[in-house]
Amino acid sequence: MRVADFDYDLPDDRIAQTPVEPRDAARLLVDRGAAAPEHRLVRDLPDLLRAGDLLVVNETRVIPARLRLRRSTGGSVEVLLLEALDAERRTWEAMVRPGGKLRPGEELVAGVGPDGAALVRMGERTAAGDTFAVELLGADDPLATLGVHGEMPLPPYIGVPLADPDRYQTVFADEPGSAAAPTAGLHFTPGLLAAVAERGVRRAGVELVVGLDTFQPISTDDPLDHPMHTERYRVPAATMEAVASTRERGGRVVAVGTTAVRALESAAARDELSGRTDLFIHRGFDWRAVDVLLTNFHLPRTTLLMMIDAFVGPRWRDLYATALAGDYRFLSFGDAMLLDRHR
Repeated sequence: MRVADFDYDLPDDRIAQTPVEPRDAARLLVDRGAAAPEHRLVRDLPDLLRAGDLLVVNETRVIPARLRLRRSTGGSVEVLLLEALDAERRTWEAMVRPGGKLRPGEELVAGVGPDGAALVRMGERTAAGDTFAVELLGADDPLATLGVHGEMPLPPYIGVPLADPDRYQTVFADEPGSAAAPTAGLHFTPGLLAAVAERGVRRAGVELVVGLDTFQPISTDDPLDHPMHTERYRVPAATMEAVASTRERGGRVVAVGTTAVRALESAAARDELSGRTDLFIHRGFDWRAVDVLLTNFHLPRTTLLMMIDAFVGPRWRDLYATALAGDYRFLSFGDAMLLDRHR
């Protein structure tokens, strides 16, 4: 394999800058692996699933992780919280820009004027080298502080401000902690979830804390040499039991998004329901849990696209070409695909 195997031309004007309304009005490219793909809408999902299937969603909640602060000298500093380093969510790994001149112990302030509140205390660089350990100051509840001063951390390819922060949050979001949304889940509405349930499809949850590394391009000519990022995951025992019972009865496990895939397949491969995973899903992967994937269209030259290649084979190129020719919208606020796994 070479990184060029996972490259394609994505024009800037195909990157969705705002979400569609309503959520389930997004377009859906349906590929069953044999005939030509179908052009549907996400709201058609109940007709595309079967009674006895299991829908698995990532229930992580995005936090308002972007803080625009200033030094005591007046210089502006942006802090992007990536992942909590303690159970109290007081200490975080963070990207800090500009971070080169900041020293451990320096406090960064929100607001303007002399009455600004100190919100962040700088720590040392982490082992990664390009991030820092930082401490949130002030309120007893750090998440409350973020709710007042933080902004939703949109991906770098989205340049339009988000009018409604809830549009970068799934309707089933629960456990706070992610710095990016599990974007395939953004298409669901309460009504669509109810219609899927009426179809006889059960739903189960997992948690995978999504960080910015999910957007990073492959950094090596040979993709298998790429240092795969780690993420924290948790799969309830009831979810794994539902996966097993669904497949035993001939149903399909339908993962909503690549993060749900990574959580399920990590639990299945490691025989561990929680922890940190560096699972790298690529061509030749031994699938243990997922049969159908609902996913958005991904950036070129990324490990996410390698996962799609592992799921459907080289057919992904034809599907992406079809989507580009058909004016589908790409990436986080874009349209979606429903894919049967290539066998």
